Amino acid sequence: MKFLDLAPIARVAGTVSLPGSKSITNRVLLLAALAEGTTLVRDPLQADDTDVMLDALRRLGVAWTAQAGGAVSVPGAGGPFTVRQADLFLGNAGTAFRPLTAVLALCGGEYRLSGVPRMHERPIGDLVDALAAMGASIDYLGEEGYPPLAVHPAVVRADTVEVRGDVSSQFLTALLMALPLRGADTRVRAGGNTLVRAGGNTLVRAGGNTLVRAGGNTLVRVRGELISKPYVEITLNLMRRFGVDVGRDGWREFAVPARRYASPEEIRVEGDASSASYFLAAGAISGLTGGGPVRVKGVGRSSIQGDVRFVEVLERMGAGVAMGEDWIEAGPGAAAASGKLRALDADLNHIPDAAMTAAVAALYADGTSTLRNIASWRVKETDRIAAMATELRKLGAAVEEGAEFLRITPPQGSRLADGASIDTYDDHRMAMCFSLAALGGVTVRINDPDCVAKTFPEYFDVLASISRT
Repeated sequence: MKFLDLAPIARVAGTVSLPGSKSITNRVLLLAALAEGTTLVRDPLQADDTDVMLDALRRLGVAWTAQAGGAVSVPGAGGPFTVRQADLFLGNAGTAFRPLTAVLALCGGEYRLSGVPRMHERPIGDLVDALAAMGASIDYLGEEGYPPLAVHPAVVRADTVEVRGDVSSQFLTALLMALPLRGADTRVRAGGNTLVRAGGNTLVRAGGNTLVRAGGNTLVRVRGELISKPYVEITLNLMRRFGVDVGRDGWREFAVPARRYASPEEIRVEGDASSASYFLAAGAISGLTGGGPVRVKGVGRSSIQGDVRFVEVLERMGAGVAMGEDWIEAGPGAAAASGKLRALDADLNHIPDAAMTAAVAALYADGTSTLRNIASWRVKETDRIAAMATELRKLGAAVEEGAEFLRITPPQGSRLADGASIDTYDDHRMAMCFSLAALGGVTVRINDPDCVAKTFPEYFDVLASISRT
């Protein structure tokens, strides 16, 4: 297996220009492909997850072209895809697999969707059940409830639908993005109230409510708490940019009009806030010993990504943080006086990806940290709770893992184990997070470092550019 040995990093300081957001790029590419008109997408992420989306769109008849500066010009279909038969390989990209499943269910064709072995272990049954209840015809080609899938022509109509909100917010995102392709208004609801609708609308609901039907309308119930709400917020924001304004009553009700997407002509993808977390944490950790600050460019106060709230975690841990419209900086703060970050006990459901960075930052804390409400880690690129616990222990931490929490106590004397060999489980975020262990004055081996190609192929080069050994 290929590996990368990271020498101890004495300090970090400098400025990093972030790659485009994965979550935004794949949503924008799909919306542009469905819209009327041509969209110039500037600063998209160029990585494995977005490559599989672009390849899928080309197979679906979208003749996108690469432009100067990494931009992509996407001519929209103005509705459902006209290619009615395609085999799509989508790697391990949930941001491509889940939304495309919903969209293709409404396109009236024969489609096969598959991915890497781990993608076939990530659940999709709740989304398939919701679509099937609306009349979609989808078969499992392997284990029930999981990819790969076969999507068949069907008349998708308003019907009684249930979709869980407590496994992955991508199920709700997929429905929201696909439903404008339907011929009638659709109403998506999540939360605690019962709603009776008239007028051919569809309702998606969450909260264990009783379904009520009136006048041939459809109510859809989502069981359980809606998790990772900021990612749904990204979806709603981008749909609005493409001309579909989803009405909402808090997180309990989403009214989705059956309206053709319209190209905004040009849209810029902001930097990836999840990727920003590694450099900001590095600045905070290095600030404990006189290093930092580190500034990231591409995200800031104007960001639509929930992971910018990782700065709140760093502030609670005693780091110094500053923020502009499109930049964030982290460095020495109150914690520098003690030389240790403050231990953290926090619900991090709203920032599940950046929460992984907090887990590694906890190695540098003055006590035991507890990360709560992170059950969604179990169904990500790997079982991240189990993987994180295993690898943190290699560095000398005492770790307790639960179904939805991780409790981390730094090594005795706060001295990390030297020469730890970190397995990454083909998970890009494991590789990037654990690079921060090198700030502890130890050598760290990262196994399969190329897994960062999923979202940030140049990560280790960028980290080296701000590091001093």
